[in-house]
Amino acid sequence: QAILCLPRPFDYSQKNAVLVPVAALGVGGMLLCWLRSGRKIKTIDMGDGWWGAGERPPKGKEDTSIRPFKIETSDKEIEDLHQRLDRFRFTPHVEGAAFHYGFNSSYLRKVVDYWRNQFDWRKQVEVLNKYPHFHTTIEGIDIHFIHVKPSYVPHGQAVRPLLMVHGWPGSFYEFYKIIPLLTEPAKHGLNEGDVVFEVICPSIPGYAFSEASHQKGFDSIATARIFHKLMNRLGFKEYYLQGGDWGSRITTNMAQMLPQSVKGLHLNLVFITTQGLGKMIRTMLGAYVPWLVGFSREDARRFYPFMQKNVYDVLRESGYLHIQATKPDTAGCGLNDSPVGLAAYIMEKFSTWTDKSFRNKDDGGLESKYTLDELLTNVMIYWVTSSIVSSMRYYKENFSKDPRIHDRVSVHVPTGIAAFPQEIVHVPRVWTKNVYKNIVTYTYMPRGGHFAAFEEPKLLAQDIMQFVRKVEQL
Repeated sequence: QAILCLPRPFDYSQKNAVLVPVAALGVGGMLLCWLRSGRKIKTIDMGDGWWGAGERPPKGKEDTSIRPFKIETSDKEIEDLHQRLDRFRFTPHVEGAAFHYGFNSSYLRKVVDYWRNQFDWRKQVEVLNKYPHFHTTIEGIDIHFIHVKPSYVPHGQAVRPLLMVHGWPGSFYEFYKIIPLLTEPAKHGLNEGDVVFEVICPSIPGYAFSEASHQKGFDSIATARIFHKLMNRLGFKEYYLQGGDWGSRITTNMAQMLPQSVKGLHLNLVFITTQGLGKMIRTMLGAYVPWLVGFSREDARRFYPFMQKNVYDVLRESGYLHIQATKPDTAGCGLNDSPVGLAAYIMEKFSTWTDKSFRNKDDGGLESKYTLDELLTNVMIYWVTSSIVSSMRYYKENFSKDPRIHDRVSVHVPTGIAAFPQEIVHVPRVWTKNVYKNIVTYTYMPRGGHFAAFEEPKLLAQDIMQFVRKVEQL
């Protein structure tokens, strides 16, 4: 008690009076910084690149002009095609093979006959040129794109820029049916004109009329950066994105790279690469108690039986991927030299990726969803540009890197997902939330497969508009 009653020096108590609140402020400040850093959105570094031949020109010396472009053909080009078609060597198919072995050779014979004697490439070139085409040079390579604006915009109506990105083995041509629905929706009975777009459809470098990279390493992140630069060059500060196949990966990377520029992201295919014991357990439980792991009834219907839909079906349809992700140039030589080989390789995907049951049909069900003119026009885009090899290389460049890098950076921009029932794989909504943190719409589409804009343009357009309406109301 005597010790407790001893007087303490005045300076000691003063130091405490100063140090305690300072310490409290320091700890509080550190806690605040920690909380703020936790909320900071992680992004993919935009970086820079050079994909042209030779050395990069000095800054300020690069050509940034936007040049009108027109697709052209010639008698020589058509004559060469016809000569090659005339030399087609037919291989008899196994009886009852349908499309289980790949493109049925008897039906291929009919396709080649139509191609040689009825298909009019000059007429299709006119169709392709009905929309304005452009070239611009970015990071040393010429980027091709079409840019379609509404023909009429009511006074006070806002026009929203929409970048749409294709995949393999498609092209910018996939969007020709959906473009008028998006740029002039009222004309097509889609809405009262409250949502109107101007549409920009670029060709991925190495596809169609976009120059291929001259350097190794050109992947989806490099493409995302180039497409951001394209939109900026066109004068857009904020825009919507839409993609499927590689277009889904590219537009997702764009949202991860510059979220402040992306008003909304709409996808008709989602890539989720995250694996682990937890996912395995949830997959097993989902077969019996789907609600327990967050699966809807429709998720369960599309996802199970698991081995059939997620292993066997994927193995059947992914042989091309292994070739293109390892030795694309070898197989590409034959495809670049033979128009018939090219057509069989590309068009087979438009069969089984549109509907898995089409592999049971002798004609692959191709003409039940598309016309031969449409399918051959897409093939011709690859043929006349000699772009099949460079398009296949895109797999090599992307799969040579760890694919999980794309899942480590979350997407925080408003996201809409259209899940088509015949897509190669189905990703349940609860799993998409692992990467896409701000899902505004997730639609179980009633029909359709991988090439959504080409096969079901009206359904896809309606879903894009529904998504954008909700984003604009946020």
